[in-house]
Amino acid sequence: MEIPKQVQDKLVQFQGLQNQMQMVLMQKHQLNVRQKEIELALEELGKVKNEKIYRIAGSLLIETNKKDSKKSLGDDKEITETQIKVMEKQENKLRSKLEELNAELQNMLRGVETGGIGAG
Repeated sequence: MEIPKQVQDKLVQFQGLQNQMQMVLMQKHQLNVRQKEIELALEELGKVKNEKIYRIAGSLLIETNKKDSKKSLGDDKEITETQIKVMEKQENKLRSKLEELNAELQNMLRGVETGGIGAG
């Protein structure tokens, strides 16, 4: 039994959406890791007594102060949280499209099995 072109096209579309979903999930995971790192850094910064601290910039240690570092980390955390929300929206849209396309494919394949699509 040959799979009709219409079904093949939907399968290609479905696989493309699956790949997009995988990329979004990987990006979201990386952002979640980044968020945890920022939270940990803020927590550790809260324990530091000195106002003078050092941060890593490439292969250098740069002297800075606690207040500036806290603000910078807070800004980074806010940006990361926003990016995570964007990824979650993309994930939800893709999941919805995948479910819809999956249902279409199921119906099309049932039609192929009964001789409805591409039969002739």
